[in-house]
Amino acid sequence: MASTRMRTIKALVLASGAVSAATIAFSLPEAAADHVELDRVRKNIADPKAVVPSREFQKSLMMGSSLTNPLDVLVIGGGATGCGVALDAVARGLRVGLVEKDDFSSGTSSRSTKLIHGGVRYLEKAVFNLDYGQLKLVFHALKERKQVIENAPHLCRALPCMTPCFNWVEVVYYWAGLKLYDLIAGRRMLHMSRYYSADESIELFPTLARNGGNKSLKGTVVYYDGQMNDSRLNIGLACTASIAGAAMMNHAEVVSFIKEEGTGRIIGAKIHDNLSGMDFKAYAKIIVNAAGPFCDSLRKMADKKTISMICPSSGVHIVLPDYYSPEGMGLIVPKTKDGRVVFMLPWLGRTVAGTTDSNTKITMLPEPTEDEIQFILDAICDYLSIKVRRSDVLSAWSGIRPLAVDPSAQNTESISRDHIVLEDCPGLITITGGKWTTYRSMAEDVVDVAIKSAKLNPSNGCITDHLGIVGSYGWEPSSFAGLSQHYTRMKKSYNGKVVPGVMDTIVSKHLVHAYGTLAQRVAVIAQNENLGKRLAHGYPILEAEVAYCARHEYCESAVDFIARRSRLAFLDTDAASRALPRVIQILSDEHKWGKSRQKKELQEAKVFLETFRSSKNAQFFDGKHTGL
Repeated sequence: MASTRMRTIKALVLASGAVSAATIAFSLPEAAADHVELDRVRKNIADPKAVVPSREFQKSLMMGSSLTNPLDVLVIGGGATGCGVALDAVARGLRVGLVEKDDFSSGTSSRSTKLIHGGVRYLEKAVFNLDYGQLKLVFHALKERKQVIENAPHLCRALPCMTPCFNWVEVVYYWAGLKLYDLIAGRRMLHMSRYYSADESIELFPTLARNGGNKSLKGTVVYYDGQMNDSRLNIGLACTASIAGAAMMNHAEVVSFIKEEGTGRIIGAKIHDNLSGMDFKAYAKIIVNAAGPFCDSLRKMADKKTISMICPSSGVHIVLPDYYSPEGMGLIVPKTKDGRVVFMLPWLGRTVAGTTDSNTKITMLPEPTEDEIQFILDAICDYLSIKVRRSDVLSAWSGIRPLAVDPSAQNTESISRDHIVLEDCPGLITITGGKWTTYRSMAEDVVDVAIKSAKLNPSNGCITDHLGIVGSYGWEPSSFAGLSQHYTRMKKSYNGKVVPGVMDTIVSKHLVHAYGTLAQRVAVIAQNENLGKRLAHGYPILEAEVAYCARHEYCESAVDFIARRSRLAFLDTDAASRALPRVIQILSDEHKWGKSRQKKELQEAKVFLETFRSSKNAQFFDGKHTGL
C-alpha cells in the first residue's frame, strides 16, 4: 500500500512537469529521513527524565576534539542566532560545540522589545518606496513568527496591539495597512485586525487618551503580533541543543584562532574558560561567528585587514508599572520625531515601552541615556490620560542592534535589516544582522552554507521549523491549575521555622510560562527543599528557581539569574538589588562558592544593575530628575 502511494505521488509530480525523476528519487527518501530524525530528536527533548549534561562534561567534549577528530561545527556566540545554529546543526546529526564569552542571551538577545513580529514599519516602507526587499523581509518574518510561537507556546503568545487614530484619514490608512499585513500573513495570521470605536477602545485600554494634540480620538485599529520572554526563549534553545547532543558552554571566550599551516584556513580556536581560568583548544571543520555586535572583533582576530560590517544601533527600553497598560493589550505610537514606531506593551506583570534608534559604541554593558529615556516618555505621554513620570521608571536598559553592511557592497547607503552570511576568511562563516523573529531561518541559512563550505555529511535536512524547545511538549495553557492543586510552597520564615504556603495561581502561572512542563521540577524543589519563598515582594519568582537554574540551566552567576533566568533586573532594578543576597546564598550552596567569590558576585551584580537607569539610580541634572 505504501509503495503504491509513493509511485502515485511520483507519477503526479512528474506529470506536472515541475521536477525531474532524478530529483524525486532523491527528495522523497531525504524527506523520509528528515521525518525519522525529527521524531527521534523530539522524543529526546520531550523525555520527562531528560537533563542537560553538566558544564564540565560539555567542556570535556570540546577538549576531546582534535586535528584528526574535529567537531563538525564550532559556534561562537550564545545569543538567539548562535543557539539557533547549534540546535539546527545538531538536529541534522552533526557534531557541534558552542562557546559564549558571557552568558547565553547576555547581549542583544535579552534586550529586545519582546515582540515576535513581521515588521509593520517595513511594510509601510515597502509600499511607499516600492521596495521589494522590504516586502520580502515582511513575508519572511510573518512566516517565521507563527513558527516561533508554535515551537515555544509557554514562552510566546499572540498579543493585540492598538493603533490610536485622531482623524478619519488615519482610520482608513491604518485599517488598510493592517489588513494588508493580515493578507500577507495568510494562513499564518494570528488573528484578524479590526477597527474599534473611541468608546470601545477606552474600554479595552482604560488609560488611553480621548484627546491628543488638540484632536479627539476617532477610534483605534487593533492588530496582532507575537510576544515572548526573550532570554528565557534563548536559554530554552541552548538547553534544547544540549539535550540533542551539542556541547554548549557559557562563560568561555575565544582568545585566538588556530590556522592550518600552508593554507591559512581556520581549523580551531583557543578558548579561555572564564570560570576556571583554564585555556583549552577545540578543533572544528568549520567555525560560525554568531557574536552579534562583536562579530567584527572575531573577523579581525582572523584577519587584521578585514573590513568592518557592523553599524551598531542603540535600542533603549523602559519598564513602567502595570497600570500604564491593561494586561492583554499593547499600544503602538506610529509617529515619533525620529521616525520610529514606539510600543507600549504589557510584559510579565509590568509595562515595557520602547524603542530608540541611535548610533552607539559597542560595549559589553550598554547604558541608556536620560535623553533616550525621556524620548520614550515623551512619545507615549500624548496618547495616555495619566501623567507620565520619570519617577515611575522601574528599569531602563539599552541593547545594541548589529545592523549589517555587506563588506562587498559598493556603498553603505542602505544598511540591511536582513541578515548577511559570508565566509570572507577560509573556515570562518559570519552571520549577522536580522532580528529575533527570524533567528531560526537565519540559523538554517548558516548551517546550509557551513555544510557546503566544509563538505559536511549531515544525516538529514533542516528540521527545526517543527521542533519544539524543551518544556514545550505536553504544555497546555491550563497547566498552571495542576501545579496549584498538587504542590505546596514550603518556606523558611524569618525566625527559621518551616511553614507551608499555597502554590497560588500567580506563582503557578509564572512557573508554567517560564519553564513549561518543567515547572513541576521547580515545584518539587520548592516543596521538598523548603525553597518556596518569593525572592522579592510583588514578584512571583521563587527561591527554588535559583537552585533549579543552577542545576539544569547553566546558571553560573548572580547576574545570570537576575537578568536572564528570571527577568527581575529588567522588571525592577530595586527589587533585583534586594533579592541579590539570597540569590547569591543559594547559588553559593549549589556551586560551593567561598566568601571571596560571594563578595565578587555581589560587586559585579551591583555594577551590572547600575547600568539599568531606573528612577532609583538615574543620572541627575542639577540634582533633580527631569520629567517628574
